[in-house]
Amino acid sequence: MNGSGAGESDGAGGSIVTPSAEFPPLAPEELAALRRIGDQWRAARRDQPPGALPVDPTLRRAGGQPEPSRFGRLAPIAMFRVGEPDELVATEPANLPGTRFGRTVTRLRRALFGPPLSSSAVLYERMRKLVALPVLSSDLLSSVAYGPEAMLAVLLLAGSGALGLSLPLAAGLVVLMIAVGISYRQTIPAYPHGAGSYVVAGDNLGALPGLAAAAGLMLDYVLTVAVSVAAGVHAVTSALPELAGWTVPVGVLAIVLLLAGNLRGVRVAGNIFVLPTYAFVAAVLTLLVVGFAQAVGRGFAPVPPPPVPIVEGASALLVLRAFSSGAVSMTGIEAVSNAVPAFRPPEWRNARTTLGWMVAMLVLLFAGLTLLFHLAGLVPRPDATMLSQLARVTFPTGPWYGLIQAATALILLLAANTAFNDFPRLLFFMARAGHAPRRFLHMGDRLAFSNGLVTLAVAAAVILVVFRGHTESLIPLYAVGVFLAFTLSQAGMVAHWRRHRGPGWRRRLALNAVGATLTGLVLVTAGAAKFTEGAWVVVVAVPLLVLLFWAIHRHYRMLHQALALHPPPVVPTAAPSVVPAPPATAVAAPPEGEELPQQVRHLVVVPVARLNRASLRALAYAASLGQPTLAVHIAPEEPEADRFRAQWRVWGDHVRLETIVSPYRAVIGPLAHYLEALHAARSDLVLTVIVPEVVVRSRWHRPLHSRAEQRLRSALRPLPAVVVTSVPVHLTE
Repeated sequence: MNGSGAGESDGAGGSIVTPSAEFPPLAPEELAALRRIGDQWRAARRDQPPGALPVDPTLRRAGGQPEPSRFGRLAPIAMFRVGEPDELVATEPANLPGTRFGRTVTRLRRALFGPPLSSSAVLYERMRKLVALPVLSSDLLSSVAYGPEAMLAVLLLAGSGALGLSLPLAAGLVVLMIAVGISYRQTIPAYPHGAGSYVVAGDNLGALPGLAAAAGLMLDYVLTVAVSVAAGVHAVTSALPELAGWTVPVGVLAIVLLLAGNLRGVRVAGNIFVLPTYAFVAAVLTLLVVGFAQAVGRGFAPVPPPPVPIVEGASALLVLRAFSSGAVSMTGIEAVSNAVPAFRPPEWRNARTTLGWMVAMLVLLFAGLTLLFHLAGLVPRPDATMLSQLARVTFPTGPWYGLIQAATALILLLAANTAFNDFPRLLFFMARAGHAPRRFLHMGDRLAFSNGLVTLAVAAAVILVVFRGHTESLIPLYAVGVFLAFTLSQAGMVAHWRRHRGPGWRRRLALNAVGATLTGLVLVTAGAAKFTEGAWVVVVAVPLLVLLFWAIHRHYRMLHQALALHPPPVVPTAAPSVVPAPPATAVAAPPEGEELPQQVRHLVVVPVARLNRASLRALAYAASLGQPTLAVHIAPEEPEADRFRAQWRVWGDHVRLETIVSPYRAVIGPLAHYLEALHAARSDLVLTVIVPEVVVRSRWHRPLHSRAEQRLRSALRPLPAVVVTSVPVHLTE
């Protein structure tokens, strides 16, 4: 796992994550093995004439292209246009599906998520700083609405007199925020392609610390959505108590709306969330200015808080618990370092500037609110948030209270957008390293990681329902996972500076060491102090997730070993018997009506996603049939098509290859269209589609594979004279 290249896709250039990440290039040793395999193919087929195909695979016929009438429901692809020589490009849909239900579903999908974006649009789906700031800081800045309150709620157990400890604790938290912020500012230029805790810890500390950091981050992101939505709903019910009974349904609806907004793409989602974040910042700054002006009028004399009975003594353990509870205000501080590739160039510089703005705003809002809570003599209450109480005291009349509550509720509900931005990207990095299912590499219609977004939404909704939307029940689960990731990331950067001793490395190492020490102390404190309050769930969940990631990686490693190209032994082979291709003027037989072998006219088509043992075995099987054979490769964009053709030439170009560029990343639809067009050009042909298939023994391994051969077989079943056969490669474990 190489953190320095974590955010870029080979062949795509720069640090942009592109759809080609689903198609990793062959390693140099595999290319060498592929060349040797091709040499043996050449030796085995030296006496066999190449043979002309019975149909033009480019579909450029004098009579024009037949328009397929089926498969519109499979993918938003109508037909093709000619790209480079021997290449077709799947075009944007011209018509909606033929059925009424299909048209309704397609129109609804486009209304909700927008039309599909071409693969090339990924270059423009990036954010400038003023958009990235609200998108990536909504979680961090919104946490000031519940972080100080969580700290005061613990101190209140020792009575009203212990609330004065909030000021030195807040000062310590400000120091922690600045230290961690500076540490992450150093991480960004060191890992300009995206450096989440998973990448940094795995690159510098090893696979297990990286997986532990990933587990902590995943729990953090899921809880971010659940806590933010629960806190947002609580802000709504503080202003409208009659909605208190609808907490869970409103929270689930908010998660669904967040999912829909993010499925529309990074740029659209960013535009949606810009205004609420800036409105919240403006509202809180207004509250701070007016609140401090009122405090100046009374000489900064704090209002005595209402008397509260002592439940627990003011012990050191209580103070540490309060400190760790207040530290949840830092959740989301790592978001920028995860999302460096989402910025406009120069990516790392814009990301570092945005992180600096975020930390400065966090310190200002957190410190200001904590001090105002102290000066106003406010204490946590179950029926109203402290921010709501402060707004009510500061603005007893007029519309300002309602505006502040509306802005707070909106930012808390939308704060989960940070998790929606980073959780799918984390799964992408993990899937590319083989620690998560490969389906998380896939970009959806709007160039968003749709599978990761849906997974996050479902997990957060389950947590919200289980805990019935109670923020105070979720907070104890919160700090352990995020500070585990913080600590491992900062420790990883210490190891990074020790290994890469560039200019000023000692100063950078010291800063990251301070960050690792402080976050480690918070981690230990939170884990010990909140263990019985629910933190045990995270302590147990992290090792279980690490074991799951390790098992997934083991399966993919075994799969790679089974499918990797190896130099074959040199053995003498006899040239296979040659069955000549039929003349182009052959008489067409009725579809599926052949009864004699001489009536059958074959064209063997082999879809090839990547060159490995499975695909070469399918090609060898097809060639052994002695029939005209055509290979088809579906590429998501031009660089991937060029790279695959280069690999094909390395192998030896033994079979005619047709490349189809599918810029909307659909695979089954374009392939089905293409096969139908071939059949329409020669209706007497029997198309034999040979699909390589990986067969696994364990049922739980099946979700780790796309099962494309089954979907292709289902798609081609209505088409006559098409035979789909699988060439299995069995995994034994």
